[in-house]
Amino acid sequence: MANKFTLKQLTYFVLAGEHSSVTKAAELLFVSQPSISSAIHHLEDVTGLQLFIRHHAQGLSLTTQGWQFFHKAKALLKGADDLSQFAQTLGTEVSGSLSIVGFPTFTSLMMPSMLKEFVDQYPAVNVQCDEMHQRDLIQGLINSKYELAITYDMQLPANIEFTPLISLPPYVVVALNHPLAKKKQVSIHELAKHPMVMLDWPMSREYFSSLFIGQGIEPMISHNAHSLGMVRGMVANGFGYSIFNTPVHSNVALDGTKFASIPLKEELMPLTMGVAKLEQSQLTPAAEAFVEVLKNFASGILTPSQESSAERKTAV
Repeated sequence: MANKFTLKQLTYFVLAGEHSSVTKAAELLFVSQPSISSAIHHLEDVTGLQLFIRHHAQGLSLTTQGWQFFHKAKALLKGADDLSQFAQTLGTEVSGSLSIVGFPTFTSLMMPSMLKEFVDQYPAVNVQCDEMHQRDLIQGLINSKYELAITYDMQLPANIEFTPLISLPPYVVVALNHPLAKKKQVSIHELAKHPMVMLDWPMSREYFSSLFIGQGIEPMISHNAHSLGMVRGMVANGFGYSIFNTPVHSNVALDGTKFASIPLKEELMPLTMGVAKLEQSQLTPAAEAFVEVLKNFASGILTPSQESSAERKTAV
């Protein structure tokens, strides 16, 4: 490749790809449309790739090769931006932007208070936090949309590096008037006799079902719900029990009804909550600082069995 390309040309290309439009890219960058077109043509010339399909009066669309080049270019531009931020923060305060994503079962419960703790310590960092299911979350890391993910150790590909923080065993949640509500512990075999409200998310439902299948039984699923709030509400209102791995936070549904958390008798396979990143990526100072805050925060999380034990000691 005799003639190299510049970061500016890659920036023009990436923005045109994101918006499928040379016109829109030119508007956002405050440059002329020929400047955008020239950068794209230069990239196609030096790479030998057809990056776009041109649609008359309807903009552009990336080719298959164009999509692959787009993701690499976007990662390179992010790396250059991270390098610039790193240079600015050497010997000074942690600053810049940080994009993270979390798994929904615990993101809404723990992330707001943890983010408050982080921004209080590092006010110069602009944090963007999203929540996604595992498949989309992993893809966001691979596409370099997010620098870090707070998630479970479920079906992580080889190119994702995972640092475990806390083991979260499964436990049961039931309405206060449920036949099992007064028990100190519940067996998975006892649960199979009662209707279950299943948190019906990809990977999550397979995990919860496996807890029963591993014991040679099947759950009696009466309702499927697609949000944690809906599961909590249905459980609290008596539609059945459910199984969670979320950290202990509050046993109150969104409508104000309460439910009980009960540890399981069996030592069933836990899920491990931790922080994930793309294996090849170098963390920015802001991301490194966030991981340290997350580690300290995770060390204070209680599981239902730990909480029950603490309550019994207090009672004694």
